[in-house]
Amino acid sequence: MGSVQHAEIPAILAAGLDLSLATVGPDGAPHATVVSYASEGETLYFGCSPASRKAANLANDNRVAATITLPYRRWGEIRGLSLTGKAECVANPEEAARIGLLFLEKFPETAQYVATDAPPRLFRLAPEVVQVLDYRKGFGHTDRVDMAPAR
Repeated sequence: MGSVQHAEIPAILAAGLDLSLATVGPDGAPHATVVSYASEGETLYFGCSPASRKAANLANDNRVAATITLPYRRWGEIRGLSLTGKAECVANPEEAARIGLLFLEKFPETAQYVATDAPPRLFRLAPEVVQVLDYRKGFGHTDRVDMAPAR
């Protein structure tokens, strides 16, 4: 394992569409689900129903793990991220509006979900440790990046 430039992380985040998100249930068991996300630099944003299991899990324990894999045709092209961090509910209306614009830019179809009686709950995920996966550098090659602590 070596060190990589942080520039690879935002590039992979910008190119990806979905992430597999693992949250911690009340009994300590992991719960994994797939969510679409938007990103800004090295910060990710995702939304979910306030009534969802992941929203309930995050209300009790905001620790998460996530993976992102970019599309590939051959194993030698596999690139992605594995990360751990904390997901915080976005309460500030101005920040929520800005995140909404990021989602609309990346996923124009999300407009239909914002103007409902039950808009999604938005979360900010600031990675703390990121493993950058890049098979172009060899089978299973990863580089670990320790990020600044989540705020």
